[in-house]
Amino acid sequence: MSVPFPDPASDDGTEARLLAEAAPGDNAPELSVSQLSAAIKRTVEDGFSRVRVRGELSGAKRAASGHFYAGLKDENALIDMVMWKGQAARLAFRPEDGIEVIATGRLTTYPGRSKYQLVVDRLEVAGEGALMLLFEKLKARLGAEGLFDRERKQRLPYLPRTIGVVTSPTGAVIRDILHRLADRCPTHVVVWPVLVQGEGAAAQVANAVRGFDALAPGGPVPRPDLVIVARGGGSIEDLWAFNEEVVVRAIADCRIPTISAVGHETDVTLADHAADMRAPTPTAAAEMAVPVRAELMAQLAAWNGRMIGAANRQQGLAGERLAALARHLPRREALYAPQRQRLDDAGERLDRAQRQRLAATAERLAGRAGALRPALLARAWDRDRAKLEGLGRLLSSLDPRALLSKGYAMVRDAGGAMVTTAAAARGAGHLRLQFADSEVPVVVKEGAAPKPARKPLPAPSGRGQGELF
Repeated sequence: MSVPFPDPASDDGTEARLLAEAAPGDNAPELSVSQLSAAIKRTVEDGFSRVRVRGELSGAKRAASGHFYAGLKDENALIDMVMWKGQAARLAFRPEDGIEVIATGRLTTYPGRSKYQLVVDRLEVAGEGALMLLFEKLKARLGAEGLFDRERKQRLPYLPRTIGVVTSPTGAVIRDILHRLADRCPTHVVVWPVLVQGEGAAAQVANAVRGFDALAPGGPVPRPDLVIVARGGGSIEDLWAFNEEVVVRAIADCRIPTISAVGHETDVTLADHAADMRAPTPTAAAEMAVPVRAELMAQLAAWNGRMIGAANRQQGLAGERLAALARHLPRREALYAPQRQRLDDAGERLDRAQRQRLAATAERLAGRAGALRPALLARAWDRDRAKLEGLGRLLSSLDPRALLSKGYAMVRDAGGAMVTTAAAARGAGHLRLQFADSEVPVVVKEGAAPKPARKPLPAPSGRGQGELF
């Protein structure tokens, strides 16, 4: 089967050529792809430098760089959009698929992919209906995490010593709370001032709640026993800061019991669901926080009266029971009579025993006194005195100091030790001679000629001197 070649003549009457050539009368310049893309980019940006586009978010995602990418679509078309990191960080809500928004920015092209996109610098929810849809989506997502579970709720303290209030310091809300607390039960209040509406409000409210929770007990700023997050009424847009995820998580994580008092009674925010207690108004939050002092004092007085009455009744009943029991006890005289009789018997036995003991002692004393005759005592005295005198004389004869008065001397070395031989005296060198009246130090010199011996004295009373020791 053969395939015929196409007709060399085109439909417009021009002949197809292998090499590019300028056709007669064709004044279109030859452009590169980059030049054409740049021209298109300028045309698009000049013609759509500022646009507001309403559409539904699709494929919303936040890149690791912080930039936000999504598509804006309606039933017939879709436009890609991008929001750079700086603007995306200031978004007042978390964009999700299905939320209808109004994007404000400029249209530009992306030459790398031959596509155009919307560079958004402001992204807003399109109307209250879309905002309520965003509210429900966020509520469902956070509720699925258990942030609104009843098991997480804490009981409010009955009489808090310190109350922390997160609200605007200049609005009527703080004045209403302080006035109501002063009327009911004055207590210490610490206010953490924040923005309650507009850009940055959600971050400030979350930081305030976490700041109260981070206070240490006993520090310079007292740690609250209760935290009230409050704001006056307004539209859903005005109250939206209290629907932000950062605020909801801060309230849910707070270890201090919290009361949410945002808006009027018909206004409901996600902060109300996360708090331990929701108050319909800020004034109602103050009423929930503390009891009425007058009522409390009256209740205490009533309890005190009941306590005293109960104590008196118990005392009366106890007295009656004691009296009833006392009637069954025996008389005192009957209880004491046997003991008194035993005491009398014991007293009589004691007297007899003492008289008998004294008599026996007197008899033994008389027997011993007979042996103590004066003549026997005198002989024993003379015998002991003679024995004592003999021992005194013996002691005197043995005292070496008594001999010093008779011309003898005691020889000691420099250390005080007795020297008894000549060799020891020569070796000592320095000696001390003890006489009857004092000592005399002497020095022994080797080779000194000995002095002639002194003639011994005659023995007194015809008896010899004898040995010293």
